[in-house]
Amino acid sequence: MLDHLWHLIVGSPLPTQSLSGERLNKIRALAAFSPDALSSIAYANQEIYLGLALAGSAGLALAWPIGLAITGLLLIVALSYFQTIHGYPSGGGSYVVARENLGTIPGLIAAAALIVDYILTAAVSLTAGVSALASAFPVLWAYKVELAIVLLIIITVVNLRGLQESGTVMAIPVYLFLSVFLSMLGVGVIQLMVGGVRNVPQATLPVLQPITPFLVLHTFATGCTALTGIEAISNGVPAFRPPEARNAGQTLIIMAGLMGTLFLGSIGLTQFLAVIPRADETILSALAHWIFGNTPLYFLVQISTLLILAVAANTSFAGFPRLAAILAKDGFLPHQLAGLGDRLVYSNGILTLAAVTGLLIILFNGNTHALIPLFAVGAFLAFTLSQIGMVNHWQRTRGRHWKTKAFLNGLGGLSTGITMVIVGVSKFVEGAWIVPIAIALMTLGFLRIRAHYQDVAQELSLSELSELPALTLPHPRIVIPISGIHKGIVNAITFARAISTETTAVYVELEPGNDEQIQQKWTTLWPDIPLVVLPSPYRSLVGPLLDFLDQTDREHNDGQLAVVMLPEFVPARWWHFFLHNQSAWLIKTALLYRRRRMGFQRVIIDVPYHLRR
Repeated sequence: MLDHLWHLIVGSPLPTQSLSGERLNKIRALAAFSPDALSSIAYANQEIYLGLALAGSAGLALAWPIGLAITGLLLIVALSYFQTIHGYPSGGGSYVVARENLGTIPGLIAAAALIVDYILTAAVSLTAGVSALASAFPVLWAYKVELAIVLLIIITVVNLRGLQESGTVMAIPVYLFLSVFLSMLGVGVIQLMVGGVRNVPQATLPVLQPITPFLVLHTFATGCTALTGIEAISNGVPAFRPPEARNAGQTLIIMAGLMGTLFLGSIGLTQFLAVIPRADETILSALAHWIFGNTPLYFLVQISTLLILAVAANTSFAGFPRLAAILAKDGFLPHQLAGLGDRLVYSNGILTLAAVTGLLIILFNGNTHALIPLFAVGAFLAFTLSQIGMVNHWQRTRGRHWKTKAFLNGLGGLSTGITMVIVGVSKFVEGAWIVPIAIALMTLGFLRIRAHYQDVAQELSLSELSELPALTLPHPRIVIPISGIHKGIVNAITFARAISTETTAVYVELEPGNDEQIQQKWTTLWPDIPLVVLPSPYRSLVGPLLDFLDQTDREHNDGQLAVVMLPEFVPARWWHFFLHNQSAWLIKTALLYRRRRMGFQRVIIDVPYHLRR
């Protein structure tokens, strides 16, 4: 039943041979990997406006030079990651580059930083998308959390269905947004040429604080959120059709060009047209209102902004599962994250990201502005480690024009490193302090997981065995816990008789007075098998049974622990599972996670009895 429901939602399973057919061409790849980068103008422009508005109209005059500085940084980072794509066509991005060139710890720090970035990208994109919609329809502000969660569920299901389907679905809002927004910028430029540059009236914005270097740097830091998502293509190179590196590099250049055009164009028009939003409106909504008025074109801009922001979370859903799979294969995350699901995507990684993102949206009440201070620190830390690692890579491998390549990556590392410091310092008291702590804890967690897998491999290794032990096990003693006299225990008793001459049944008496009836029935049916009744004054099922097992093992002292045979009936319907006590499961769990006693390990045998209705 559950399998049918799952396949109804995500689609029928695909054979592994179809994996090569699931690769993305450049059109679909741009739609899959660029929404975060393209849509970041929505919240980056908003944060720049909110930062400069504190200084009144004089502060807003700095929007254009700050936009130019961020666009220049965008160009440097794009060229740096173009080098990464060709240097590491197998994907992995910052984690792989940093680990191979700087060492394990820097690599894990880069991975943790990217994970933080992916999670926050998904949360910020979805909440910003809801803000865009609520700016056009203010009644929706009261339901921003619920709407964000609905969008998250839709994005999750689309990604669970596979690469081709997610790329196709994401292409619609991405290219709708590009056509609508570029058209709006074109109309705005024409209006600017006709009407000329305007000044914001002094009375419109009160001066709440003077222009200071800290204000400018803080605004620059918040605006740098526009650069998040640019590394996604370098992480997902294997998702491209051959030649992977060439197609990924071309897609990155196209994406960076579109990012610069949208960001700088919207910043410039907002300033030169003297656009000021209402209290319940975003800056991009105000710009669209200024250019198109309250016409259907304005609502088309807002809907396309909502859609691009909603699918911007898809950048995280494309990048996070792949990064998690690489970490899992290296032993730093649970191995379950490395397995492909039915639809040839990393389903466990997708579901993990969805769960954490949903939790963040709920905890921060769907407030984009509250999430932004946590946002860019992780991304720029990963950028910096990756670019420094690429400098080492070119110095080690050399090759054609290696000095030029090393210079570009070095320039990228220096630029993003300085930006990271600016972002971290300026946003520290607003919540950025949480990110370094989270990154440190995740890095320690990675190392602890790796140590566990190494310990398991060492314990399971046969290398320390000079020869396999001789088979000298004694005949097993079997203990069968029963909950009553019924058909469900017959098969267990029959099987126990077949493999052992020493079998004991145990009944834990949770309610006093039931033992006599149980004893009589048992003696009638199986007089040759002793039944032990254990009183349980505190109504515990597991405790008295474990005490009995310890006691009987000590009394026999025959070089083994008793084998526990568990009769377990299996319901006919999945939902029937919740209608029963699952006592066999409780006993099995208690026994499995109990350390070995008397130097031996206990064997547990399940004997199922399938109910028909």
